[in-house]
Amino acid sequence: MFKGSFVALVTPHRSDGSIDEKGFRELIEFQIQRGTHGIVPCGCTGEAATMTHDEQKRMIKIAVETVNKRVPVIAGAGSNNTVEAIDLTKFAKKSGADGALSITPYYNKPTPEGQYRHYASIAKAVDIPIMLYNVPSRTGISISPETVARLSEIDNIVAIKEASGSLDQVNQIISLCDIVVLSGDDSLTLPMMACGAKGVVSVAANIVPSDMANLVNYALNENFEEARSIHKRLTPLFKALFIETNPIPVKTALSLMNKIERQWRLPLCEMTSVNLQKLRQVLQDAELI
Repeated sequence: MFKGSFVALVTPHRSDGSIDEKGFRELIEFQIQRGTHGIVPCGCTGEAATMTHDEQKRMIKIAVETVNKRVPVIAGAGSNNTVEAIDLTKFAKKSGADGALSITPYYNKPTPEGQYRHYASIAKAVDIPIMLYNVPSRTGISISPETVARLSEIDNIVAIKEASGSLDQVNQIISLCDIVVLSGDDSLTLPMMACGAKGVVSVAANIVPSDMANLVNYALNENFEEARSIHKRLTPLFKALFIETNPIPVKTALSLMNKIERQWRLPLCEMTSVNLQKLRQVLQDAELI
């Protein structure tokens, strides 16, 4: 199940700050029709940090119902509060999600033992496949390969979204255990897969789902020549989507493609005019607008 191109799906908002549920369903259909292997709602790209728990649960429920078992749904259900993470993960299980994405506790900066106990508590409380999420640029702390290997001994901790930006980290994890590694960085998907990763949880897939699915499919089949060709073509897009804090650029791109309104929840806001022009040019060069 944890193999392929999984989209880290954005959450569309209206000008009054409410969530555009109809637009959210349409984005899911856009993804499935274009070959995305799985849907990941309510992660960092989905702005879960500014959702209430009721909103987060609502979006997970909508995602599961809309997908209707056509592809896996891996629900964002993490928190820096272990009790809250367990509650969200229980809801993901109850809603019918196929798995849960659980971010490393942010701000608290737990020790490796604290990280282990956090994840072990979630896994013990909820019988659902769990994908760890290592993103030190957001959390302020990284999961060591040794802690990942220790966690992988728990039956339902089966994958990790690795967004440390380090190929050494990926190589160490793969050498220590057999947990499934997915890239958390679009630009590193190909090199990570060359090291043994099985796919990506992708921001870029929001706007180029077919290309990301094809890149991953080629790499899984060890057709690295074709995978490199797609990677090279998409590299300017990968860079442009992180010219400002994610998901500001990707939601801007989707708005330029007439798929969502150009709205965020504070403290995120619109791009600067200079960066907007840079993004627009990349999208035009890629014939996306």
